[in-house]
Amino acid sequence: MIEEPYRWVEAIANRREYVETQLAQGSPIAAVGYRDGILFLTIGRRSRQKIYEIYDRIAMGAIGHPGDIERLRLAAIELASTEGFTRSASDVSLRRLAHYSLSPVMKAAFEQVYGPPYLARLLFAEVGSSPKEDLFLRIDYDGSLTADGPVAQPRQRFAVLTGTNSSAELMEKFLQQNHVTDAALPDAIAVAADGWSVGRMGLGENAIKEMPDRDAIRKHRDEQLADSGVEAAVLERDAKSAIRYRTLSEEELHPHLQR
Repeated sequence: MIEEPYRWVEAIANRREYVETQLAQGSPIAAVGYRDGILFLTIGRRSRQKIYEIYDRIAMGAIGHPGDIERLRLAAIELASTEGFTRSASDVSLRRLAHYSLSPVMKAAFEQVYGPPYLARLLFAEVGSSPKEDLFLRIDYDGSLTADGPVAQPRQRFAVLTGTNSSAELMEKFLQQNHVTDAALPDAIAVAADGWSVGRMGLGENAIKEMPDRDAIRKHRDEQLADSGVEAAVLERDAKSAIRYRTLSEEELHPHLQR
């Protein structure tokens, strides 16, 4: 009897180590607020989608196992759609979706040591009627939540998702120094791509430990762009339709990645 709690704690520690090892190479995603909404951006293989629309004002980015990401994406869409149908579209809230649905599901899966955990990290954003109402929220594989929104102080108006804590810290440090809240979309694209590059340089066997200089960031970004594609989407604040999500085309992105 005495050994049982210890065995559970040990199993959870081993489980955490396994999941983090599986996620360690996940290509970063940057979500940054700009003058007219929120931008999601990542660079990677064109065959793997990582940014998704969830509901009218909500988008999601994810890293991890494709099957687990798809299960969680469909669950988020179903929950949001059910809420919108039974109540109203304006009642669909990212906070409710995360706190009362997705987070408990992921926590339960992680703590049930005889079943498989979700090999996924999720990044959500909800665009508000004004910048101060925007919400950025991360859910980790164990159900833990990190949010930047109206009640967070100080507010950052950006969020990152990547494979390791050290990589995330470098991305956040870069964006703290370079992100401008009321920037135009072209500037947001450039800073998000540079932030992605910093995060990517912080992964792998040759991971950097300190912030690289601007020339090194741009060189790495250009090398990655030569072999990979850019995936980006925006949540537009003042869209004429109820659906705010829009995928950005190569033609919209390319000129701003040559800066």
